Amino acid sequence: MKITLLNPPHAAIGSRIPQEHLPPLGLLSVGGPLLDAGFVVNLIDAEFGPMVLADIVRCVQYAQPDVIMIGHSGSSSVHTTVVELCQALKQRMGNVTIVYGGVHPTYHWDEILYECLDIDIIVRGEGEKTAVQLMQAMAQGDSLQMVDGIAYRHNGQVTSTPAAQMLTNLDSYRVGWELIDHKRYSYWGGKRAVVVQFSRGCPYLCSYCGQRGFWSQWRHRDPVNLAHELAHLHREQGVELINFADELPTGSRKAWKAFLEALIAENVPLLLVGSTRAGDIVRDREILPLYKKAGVIRFLLGIESYDEATLKTIKKGADVTEDQQAIQLLREHGIVSMATYVVGFNEKSDKDFWFSFKNLLRYDPDQIQLIYATPHRWTPFYATVEEREVVQGDLRRWDYKHQVLATPNVPVWRVFLWFKAIEVMMQLRPKALLRLLFHPDADYRHSMRWYTQIGRRVWFHEIFEFIFNTPRLKQRLTLKDFMGSSLEQREYALVKAKRSRVG
Repeated sequence: MKITLLNPPHAAIGSRIPQEHLPPLGLLSVGGPLLDAGFVVNLIDAEFGPMVLADIVRCVQYAQPDVIMIGHSGSSSVHTTVVELCQALKQRMGNVTIVYGGVHPTYHWDEILYECLDIDIIVRGEGEKTAVQLMQAMAQGDSLQMVDGIAYRHNGQVTSTPAAQMLTNLDSYRVGWELIDHKRYSYWGGKRAVVVQFSRGCPYLCSYCGQRGFWSQWRHRDPVNLAHELAHLHREQGVELINFADELPTGSRKAWKAFLEALIAENVPLLLVGSTRAGDIVRDREILPLYKKAGVIRFLLGIESYDEATLKTIKKGADVTEDQQAIQLLREHGIVSMATYVVGFNEKSDKDFWFSFKNLLRYDPDQIQLIYATPHRWTPFYATVEEREVVQGDLRRWDYKHQVLATPNVPVWRVFLWFKAIEVMMQLRPKALLRLLFHPDADYRHSMRWYTQIGRRVWFHEIFEFIFNTPRLKQRLTLKDFMGSSLEQREYALVKAKRSRVG
């Protein structure tokens, strides 16, 4: 059986402007087990270009697959494109089976199968084990009802099987790195790069997070095995930069320290970037030299809000003082701090945006990333905002970089003005410019300059798009009227393993 893994093009501005691309880890994670199970597998990455639908269809036709498996990390904002793509593929290749996986289809499986007859099967939750079992069942003509973690049509009716068991050993399946040409993928200003996961899941209860329930429980890979894999990628494929896709790679101090020590022992000049919680940085203040020695050059910290009441409402489990300490500690060890700040949680007037700016100055991060609160139906956050008005009806723009929910007393244009003004004032403040120009660490300076260059291009592009190419809903609808009722009862997508001590 021949299988084509298809990474659809994403409309997000950030995907287009840098002209650099990272490999689609989710599809590669499925591809490795499929190859090991004896299937013929190829990957089409339509993010390059990006490819138009007609060209994607031609490439798929040339591969002549029996099954097309589609997935994307930004699965909600790319869903509209996936539907259009599946329609085009079925028109030209009526007998091919289309399998769709990712976070969005995991939760919206029934709606998708009812509304899009061109999608045949949906994989719900982690795909490594389920995809192999599904392909084996199809190849042998067995009943799909025996495969946990899928949804499909049976005798014209949409049906689902029980949720799949979460993977307890993340090293039991390998990433199919051979499916890509590493020379095509770069990040951080032309550095050959890959995306990896040290861990999956997060034990915190942030109400807006669309990933926490998808993974169900925090787990990590074997630290030594991962360090060896990264060293191999450097030596054999020339990989220079590792981008961690984890929600919380530092979740276990013991396991993360073991990974850092193992990677240092490999003696490879890698740069590491990722996201974590400020509390873990403060906790690890004594081993931050290991972070730096292993190659950590930037950590993104989810600050989200300066307001303690808002942090409590969204169940962030964070402390404002701890956020500031983490930024300072990273700076002391030559590691760039990027603070993400969410607009749209609790602003009610222009004064709130001004206070946000003043408090970001107080935090003093090296880099800043502003994003908009974007509700997912399967999160607890959704139910708390379902009566708010929707201002953006194009789901392709529900990508955290476009305003989705109306702000009371502040029109969309003024929210956008605040958003862009805060970005530029933070990046052009004297402290940030001095670090960009004169920091003694060359990797640190490169990081600051690269992000500033990319940020400048994105900033002007977003202004142009807002003025000339941003459709708005013509009728006033609440989130509930526009998207439907909450799916919070589906939040945990996988059957949790029995609790065991990790790290």
